[in-house]
Amino acid sequence: MSTETYPASPARPTIIKAVDLTRRFGPFTAVDHINLDIEEGDIFGFLGPNGSGKTTVIRMLCGLLRPTEGAAKVLGNDVTRDSEAVKRSIGYMSQQFSLYGDLSVMENLKFYAGIYGIPRRERAARIEEVINIVGIGDYRKQLALRLSGGWKQRLALACALVHRPKLMFLDEPTAGIDPVARRDLWNLLFDLAGQGVTFFVSTHYMDEAERCSHIGYIYYSKLIVYGTPSELKRMPEVTPDGAIRLELRAGQIAAAMRCLNTFPYVLDATIFADVVHVLTEEHTEQRIVDDLGRHGFPNASVQPIPATLEDVFVTLSREKERQRNA
Repeated sequence: MSTETYPASPARPTIIKAVDLTRRFGPFTAVDHINLDIEEGDIFGFLGPNGSGKTTVIRMLCGLLRPTEGAAKVLGNDVTRDSEAVKRSIGYMSQQFSLYGDLSVMENLKFYAGIYGIPRRERAARIEEVINIVGIGDYRKQLALRLSGGWKQRLALACALVHRPKLMFLDEPTAGIDPVARRDLWNLLFDLAGQGVTFFVSTHYMDEAERCSHIGYIYYSKLIVYGTPSELKRMPEVTPDGAIRLELRAGQIAAAMRCLNTFPYVLDATIFADVVHVLTEEHTEQRIVDDLGRHGFPNASVQPIPATLEDVFVTLSREKERQRNA
């Protein structure tokens, strides 16, 4: 074994620090004492059901909405006292295409360079820089309205990057675009994160959540989990003591799942493509195979699997809902 030692990795600067961040609208609490600590280069995935407070959190962190309680700093600026500095230092890309459809790609970029106050002598170079980053050079003269969904998102990203922000807020950036464009956009984000840009991304896609370095899940105003994808999957609440997760293969998957749900020892069953993910009591693997065989599924097989992020969010949401209704 080598005895060579290596220096510890230097601590990364904190880009977003929120402590007990809270927002009320009259008697309604939209965000309830949220704590966040996001470091430089992180891709932070922010998930939660519609109406749970995601947009309110983003608006507070962008300096657009004052917190009712608590505090937050973004790039060292207090979101309440220094809200204008926060707005100048971040980039924001909305879910809906919000650029000017009757302007060309270059005209949109020139407009946003002016809005962000980039000096005229620097604008041409800065615009070329972001054009090269997002790879939209072949579309310089095309009207934004005539771009496909994926290229519209690339243009939106270029406009949000033109002032070289160190922090980007992306609100469901790949909603409505095709899988190839989604992957290309995420590859761009990874490249930029490697250069020190930090991303705060809201999404409903589980495969995108898997790509994030850290994830927060907000459920009706409260941040109920926060950590890396692997940490969340290992949470004891997700796969309770005395339970195991299995992948089932069998003919007629939908019929097999209906049959599974009648077994008293099966806690949950969900179809994933051509298999069924099963949460069941421990030591029931062979019992499932035998019982399915007796019900007309003679070729069933099972194998243990880890929890998925979807398992994490579904399990935690159901438990919180049960507590709300208790």
